[in-house]
Amino acid sequence: MEPVRIDKWLWAGRFYKTRSLAAQAVNGGHVAVNGNKVKPARLVQVGDMLEIRQGFVAYTVQVLALSERRGPAVAARTLYEETEASQSKREQMLAERKTLNLQGSQPDRRPDKHERRKIRQFLKKE
Repeated sequence: MEPVRIDKWLWAGRFYKTRSLAAQAVNGGHVAVNGNKVKPARLVQVGDMLEIRQGFVAYTVQVLALSERRGPAVAARTLYEETEASQSKREQMLAERKTLNLQGSQPDRRPDKHERRKIRQFLKKE
């Protein structure tokens, strides 16, 4: 198979919703191929190790197949294999973030007119 551009592969693998978002992530240094920061035109080959950061989530995947076309999610999962260390680290990180949720719970409803007036009055006094 012929090599594929990294931004096309990330888009086809459903890591990013659009190809331009994938290119922005690569330009921003959020994607590394075999440990090196790359540009969006970098060609990916089978066997390459990719490190992908999306916000607080980080993936380390090995490229198993190449594709320039975006297909269903089931087909996209066949393009790569996530390492065991990456999976455990990601799950641990998500569990930590869940326990450290400092915002508290969401209110049951929005404040009504009377409550909004009280909030505005309180905020103006400070």
